[in-house]
Amino acid sequence: MVKVIRVVLPIAILAACGYYAWWLIAHKPEMKTMETRPVLVTVEGMTLKKTTYPVRVAAQGAVQPRTRSTLVPEVAGLIVEMSASFRPGGFFEKDEVLLKLDPVDYETAVTVADASVALAKVTLAEEEARSEQALENWKALGRQGTPGEFASRAPQVARAKADLSAAEARVVKAKRDLQRTVIRAPYAGQVLEQAVDVGQYVGQGTTLGRIFATDYVEVRLPLPERESQFVRLPERYRDGSETAPPTKVRLLTHVAGKPVPWEGRLVRVESALDENTRQTTAVAQIDNPFAKRADGAPPLKIGQFVEAEVEGDPLQDMFVIPRSAVRAGNEIILITPKQTLRRMNVEPVVGTTEHIVVAANMPKGPQEGDVLCLTPIPFPADGARVSPVIDGVPAGNKVAGPKPEEKKRAAMVEPRPLP
Repeated sequence: MVKVIRVVLPIAILAACGYYAWWLIAHKPEMKTMETRPVLVTVEGMTLKKTTYPVRVAAQGAVQPRTRSTLVPEVAGLIVEMSASFRPGGFFEKDEVLLKLDPVDYETAVTVADASVALAKVTLAEEEARSEQALENWKALGRQGTPGEFASRAPQVARAKADLSAAEARVVKAKRDLQRTVIRAPYAGQVLEQAVDVGQYVGQGTTLGRIFATDYVEVRLPLPERESQFVRLPERYRDGSETAPPTKVRLLTHVAGKPVPWEGRLVRVESALDENTRQTTAVAQIDNPFAKRADGAPPLKIGQFVEAEVEGDPLQDMFVIPRSAVRAGNEIILITPKQTLRRMNVEPVVGTTEHIVVAANMPKGPQEGDVLCLTPIPFPADGARVSPVIDGVPAGNKVAGPKPEEKKRAAMVEPRPLP
């Protein structure tokens, strides 16, 4: 009996294991099936609409005086008086006395010249009397006809008249030199530089200082070639005519970190292009730049850097595209009605640091109603599906998701219990 058990028991155990293995294979659980929903990138879009774009051509330049002069004396002398206005930054009016030179020598010269005139007049009177006496002597001798020049002393009279004219000219020169000891302002302006002071002896041609006019200042503005075609430049011709009236210019300076606006206008265009940039240079004029302003902003300074916006003709039927939505090579991305991406190259008409402007009537360009992708995408592919938010409103995605019965099959399958 024991032998039978030893033989049958192992066989029974093996048979039970084989049956259990068959049962597990025959009743294996169903595998879970799932469909992965496509992962769509959410992007922002903007519907393109035609608009009128006011052209503003950006430029920059430095403030320059319309008239800059170097003061030099026409006579030599010692500076004995100086106006309080003749200091760097000081304002003065036209004909205001800025400097005075020592006039003593020139007053003496006027006195000497007056004495020369008096002496010349006496000499002329004497010669004229002698000439008359010579004519009477000619007649007393019973001579007929006209006496000769030497007989009538005509050369002596002419010389005396010439000496008188020269003496009078010396008086005029002496008085003019005396007037030149007082140096007056040729126009209303401001002192840019002071080179001398009281007690200094100056000669003819010595630089006394530099001044400039304050009625208006000018700013040279190089204009980009593409944008300048939309600006009405005041070109002048030889006959005096102009192509357009002065164009308005908005200028901006910064003082202590705060922007200060100014109003100006284009008054002329320089005759030569810039040799380095080949750009046209227009000149803007700012009137009364040194007057006190209501906002308390300080006046302009010569050499101060300014930014300018020149008004141009408005452009009709344009799309304004943010610069952030433009890729390298002037490429933009459109969102199709099927919520896929489409790349397109555009040709900007004008552009700024914030946006570009594209014509809406280009046959191969974007059309009104197209949706522009505003979200930067590193590697966009034509036909790639996205989840757009157009003008702040999410668009309805049509991507198919798992069906209800598939969701049931996707649930975890619990293992069935062993029989």
